Amino acid sequence: MDPEKYISERLEQYQNWYDAKAVVAKRKYLGMRAFSVVGGGLVPVLVNIPQQTLWGLPIVQIVVTVISLLVVIVVSLESVYHYREQWKNYRSTEQLLGHEKFMFRTRVGRYQNLDDAEAFKQFVERVEDAIYAENSATLNIMTTASESSGKTSISQQGQ
Repeated sequence: MDPEKYISERLEQYQNWYDAKAVVAKRKYLGMRAFSVVGGGLVPVLVNIPQQTLWGLPIVQIVVTVISLLVVIVVSLESVYHYREQWKNYRSTEQLLGHEKFMFRTRVGRYQNLDDAEAFKQFVERVEDAIYAENSATLNIMTTASESSGKTSISQQGQ
């Protein structure tokens, strides 16, 4: 495989994939975080509003309970899915791939003074190592999250 084919069929494909995943993870993280902050700020304000009833139901108390429950759910889901960490991993890997592509094409840094074959070999190794490292980091984050939530569930069941 020649360098241009590798760049277009492998590197740029992964770079685009990491970019799209980073955008989605960032949006989810910021959305969940914003909801938690706003919801957490609303609860103390709503608690101080005089109780009103509608059809005999305490409206403010129900709204406070629902918002509190949703904040807990959103914060808990963030601790399970780790969107912040995913966003950072995906974005840093996407940036690293772009950096390697630029350095390889301009033959600067580690690619300087290398013949074409050796430069391409090192380039592929570095790109593949970056992809592997990101896959390992994501798997580690998700595995650690599921193990810790599993331990919490088990310890809570024992009580």
